[in-house]
Amino acid sequence: MKLSVLIPVYNEHETIEELIRRVTAVDLGPGSEMEIIVVDDGSTDGTRDLLAQMRVPGLRVIEHEQNRGKGGAIRTALAAATGDAVIFQDADLEYDPQDYTRLWDLIVRGQAQVVYGVRDLSDQALTRRLGNQFLTWATNLLYGTRLRDMETCYKMITMPIAQTLDLQANRFDMEPEITAKIVRAGHTIHQVPISYQPRVIRKLSPWRDGWPALWTLIKYRFFR
Repeated sequence: MKLSVLIPVYNEHETIEELIRRVTAVDLGPGSEMEIIVVDDGSTDGTRDLLAQMRVPGLRVIEHEQNRGKGGAIRTALAAATGDAVIFQDADLEYDPQDYTRLWDLIVRGQAQVVYGVRDLSDQALTRRLGNQFLTWATNLLYGTRLRDMETCYKMITMPIAQTLDLQANRFDMEPEITAKIVRAGHTIHQVPISYQPRVIRKLSPWRDGWPALWTLIKYRFFR
């Protein structure tokens, strides 16, 4: 079986090489293979030049001439994926790709079609932690789920389900859109713990991105 790792990238010159190294170091086990699809979303800091110089087996780089947002980059990567399942990977170093195996094992064994990696948010800045916890609480309230970390980047989804998502969001409201559509389609979301090291510099704003995320949950619950 093949896992497609989808990596949206925007101005990650300082971390992208190390991130790719960590991803390629993952051993998914016998009979498993991996492809890495990086979408450079209009980077202006030299990230694109670094990616062009990389010679990594299984790595594909797709370039956006203009920034389309994380959701736009994910749509491009998903359209290019050829694996039996996909996982989303941020281009920073907050998540540890070695945790792929925790999610992948459930997929390979046929025990799950959707698996979320659950973070320990205790080291997050207070505003971000409260924002994440609120959105997870709102998801559980609106959709009757028992999720512990809706906003996690590590969402592993089998390809047949991923291809039905028809994602519309362009920014970080993509996370609640994915969850809402998976739950509405009747799929069970399995959860496993993963490691997490929050970074100080963030592109996500709890205030600018939190309200669109909440509206996305409401919209797909009652209007779509």
